[in-house]
Amino acid sequence: MDYNMIKTDAENYKADMTRFLREIVRHPGESCDEKAHITRIAEEMETLGFDKVEIDPMGNVLGFMGTGEKLIAFDAHIDTVGIGNRDNWTFDPYEGYENDEEIGGRGVSDQCGGIASAVYGAKIMKDLGLLSDKYTGLVTGTVQEEDCDGLCWQYIIKEDNIRPEFVVSTEPTDGGIYRGQRGRMEIRVDVQGVSCHGSAPERGDNAIYKMADILQDIRALNENDAADGTAVKGLMKMLDERYNPEWREARFLGRGTVTASEIFFTSPSRCAVADSCAVSLDRRMTAGETWESCLDEIRALPAVKKYGSDVTVSMYDYERPSYTDLVYPIECYFPTWVIPGRPQSDQIPGRSL
Repeated sequence: MDYNMIKTDAENYKADMTRFLREIVRHPGESCDEKAHITRIAEEMETLGFDKVEIDPMGNVLGFMGTGEKLIAFDAHIDTVGIGNRDNWTFDPYEGYENDEEIGGRGVSDQCGGIASAVYGAKIMKDLGLLSDKYTGLVTGTVQEEDCDGLCWQYIIKEDNIRPEFVVSTEPTDGGIYRGQRGRMEIRVDVQGVSCHGSAPERGDNAIYKMADILQDIRALNENDAADGTAVKGLMKMLDERYNPEWREARFLGRGTVTASEIFFTSPSRCAVADSCAVSLDRRMTAGETWESCLDEIRALPAVKKYGSDVTVSMYDYERPSYTDLVYPIECYFPTWVIPGRPQSDQIPGRSL
């Protein structure tokens, strides 16, 4: 390949890519509401002469460039999270801005910039004859990733029956080539209590107080060390070969984490004892951890065991309809992955997401 020609072609498309990206960002595209993003991307693919452009039943846009047997995919999820408190923005997150060095706006990095680059990258491949009759480039703009990592590709593989030879994710990595990512799962802890009038709380069993004890153990699980005398050994233990056969790759990826992300309760009124309390936990997993081990870890916490059958630990399911109204249920478990590296001492070289 002539990299100077690729660079020159890319420079020639700079204004078009910039316009395209800013037009995507101009439309809000939160998970399950990405139709405007998908429609705009499909239009650009058609304009640039993609050989085939499809929007599948889930709402993912699939653009094919070339007709070769080997399929190489370039993926970008095009949904975003919300903007949060609008007052915290110094510019309009949807109108955005641009200068000589950067473009700003909701989703320009994660991951609308990725789809703009991939769409024009496929065009450049066609311009320079890099696809020939051996390769087809597939550019995917995928939905619901912020809500449910990997759901879109599970659908593409299992339902669209598309399985590329190789996939390049356009997640931003500051120019690095990354070979792994910690996993994620969503855990729910439910605690039951008994309500009574707030004037005599001793007659009830306050679920919020029970949950307070459990939350302290969860906090310790995230923050503690793994010393022999530590009652609640922290997640640091997974970096130790005594606890984890995959400790080398765990050290490369980094330790797992857990944090409380939501809290709920039920009570007859503000003058009564709460009769239930629940929390959502965001759990990031390193090599050697599974959804079973993470659930069992919460169940083994001292406060959870103390309250026995009043506590239920479970994994969330995801069943939100896509913008096309398709529901594709899945457990909220997104496994750790890592391409093994060559050990050099106890640390594995390379980078993880």
